[in-house]
Amino acid sequence: MTKRYSISELAKQFNISTRTIRYYEEVGLLHPPRSEGGQRFFTRKEQTRLKLIFRGKRYGFTLDEIHNMLQLFDLDPSGRKQLLKTIEYGKEKIGEVSERIQDLMAMRGEMENLIEEFEKRLTEVEGISDEASFD
Repeated sequence: MTKRYSISELAKQFNISTRTIRYYEEVGLLHPPRSEGGQRFFTRKEQTRLKLIFRGKRYGFTLDEIHNMLQLFDLDPSGRKQLLKTIEYGKEKIGEVSERIQDLMAMRGEMENLIEEFEKRLTEVEGISDEASFD
């Protein structure tokens, strides 16, 4: 028999709210089966999809991009199309990360220059106040 999880079990496992899981279902990222009584239950498949969703979010993928990658696996269980799309998205993200790193390094350089300038000014101000105290 397939292991089943309740929505609250998955929420606790991933340290998220049940509302988050319902939202992912609403936007088509999860498709939990339902019991005859209409109650949703989650299988290992949904658990794995949640892991992939959070990994994607961690790396900066949008929910639409994550949805596209998950959908491709559903359409092509070999995983080839999903891998191609993931590689494409991954290369784009690496480019974005590289740009952010360059921007942050430039900002760091500007901040270091400002601190150096402020330290010089502080030394000058302290030198002036020391001279004034000798008068």
